[in-house]
Amino acid sequence: MKRKIGRVTFAFAIVLILMLISPMFTSVVYAKDLDKIHTYRITADVQSDGKVKMTYHIDWEVLDSTSEGPLTWVKIGIANKHVEKITGKSKNIKSIKYYNDGGSFIRIDFNKHYYAGDLVSFEFEIVQDYIYQMNALKEGETVYTFIPGWFDDINVEKMIMKWGNDKVESFTPAGIVENGYITWENKMPKGKKLEFNITYPNSAYNFDVSKSVAKPEKDYSGIAVGISYVLVIILTLVFSIVSAIRSHYTQSANMSGTTKRKVKRTKVTYYAQCPSCSAPREEGRDNCTYCGRSMIQSEEILEEKEIKELDPELKRNKNNDGLYRFTSSPNVYMRVHTTRVYVPTPVNTGHHGHSVGHGCACACACACAGGGRAGCSTKDFYNTGLKLRQLQLRKKAK
Repeated sequence: MKRKIGRVTFAFAIVLILMLISPMFTSVVYAKDLDKIHTYRITADVQSDGKVKMTYHIDWEVLDSTSEGPLTWVKIGIANKHVEKITGKSKNIKSIKYYNDGGSFIRIDFNKHYYAGDLVSFEFEIVQDYIYQMNALKEGETVYTFIPGWFDDINVEKMIMKWGNDKVESFTPAGIVENGYITWENKMPKGKKLEFNITYPNSAYNFDVSKSVAKPEKDYSGIAVGISYVLVIILTLVFSIVSAIRSHYTQSANMSGTTKRKVKRTKVTYYAQCPSCSAPREEGRDNCTYCGRSMIQSEEILEEKEIKELDPELKRNKNNDGLYRFTSSPNVYMRVHTTRVYVPTPVNTGHHGHSVGHGCACACACACAGGGRAGCSTKDFYNTGLKLRQLQLRKKAK
C-alpha cells in the first residue's frame, strides 16, 4: 500500500513540475521567426545644447503573417524617456509616439497591414537627451555612451551607426571616418547589443552638468545582479529536479545510457580599465571592484580548429576548468567549463521526436513580448530615472 501511495505521489510530482516548466520550453521549441531586419541605420548629430538628433531608417521584412497576424505596428528601443521632437519621416507611418512598456520605446503604427513577403521601409527622427557623462573618466571630458535598441527575436543583417565627427576627440570601438561621420557597421543576431563611446572636450558644446549621468546618488545595479543570481539558483534547482526525475524514470523503465564530458571553451577579452569609473581591472574578477560594472569587453566561443593552434601550455589545460591567459595580452583569456551530459541508448519508438532548443530571455527589465512586434531596449540604461546629484565643475575646460 505504501509503495502504491509513493508511486502516485511521484507521478503527481512529475505532472506538477512539467506543468510549471513546460511554458518555458514550448515557447522556444515551436517559435519561428516572424520578421527579419535587412538594414537598421541610425544617424546621430550632436546639437549645440548637447542633445542628439537621431534619424532611424529601418528595412523590415515580414516572414510570417499567419502565427500572429500581419504586421501593423512596431516599437523601437531608445535610450531613455528624455526624448522630444518625435517625427515620422516616411509616408507609411500613420502615428508615432513615445511608448513606455517596461522600458523606453518609440511606437510606430503603420497606415496599412503588411503580410509575409512584404518589405517595410520606414524612417523617423527624435531628439535624445541625458546620454552624456561629464568628467566621468577624465576631468574636462564629456563622453556619450550609446547602446542602440536591440531585438531579442529578430536577426538584423546590417546595423549601421553614424555619428557626426565634428569636435570629436576620440571614440570606441574602432570605426571609419568619412563624409563628416564616424561609421560603424555590424551584424546584430537576436539579442546582440552594441555599445558606442564618443568623447568630446567639455568646451565643445553647451553641456548641462545637471543632465550629466556620471554619478547618480544611488546605484541599483547590485539589486539587479542579486535578482539574477536568485533566478539562476531557482533554474538550477528546477533542472536538478527534472534530471533526478528523468534518471528515476529511465532506471524504472530498464533503459540504459552513458554520460559524456562536454567542454565549453570561451575566449574572454577584458577591459584594461573600467568603462564607467576608469578603475584598473583586478586580476581574477569579472566586475569592477569599485562600481560593479562588468569588465568583460567580449566573449567568443572557440572552435576546435582554433584550439589546435594554441601554444602547448594552453593545450594541456584545454579540458581543465579554469581561466587561462590566451595571448601575451594581459586582458585576453580562455575560460574552460566542463559538464557531464547524459546520452540515453537509442530506442526505436516507431515515430519521430522533436529537437528541443533553449532560449534566453531579455537581460534587461523590458517587455519584449506581447501584442505586435517588439524591439527591445534597455530600461533607462543611462539612469535618468534616478535623482541626480548636482555636480559642480572643479575647473573650466580650456
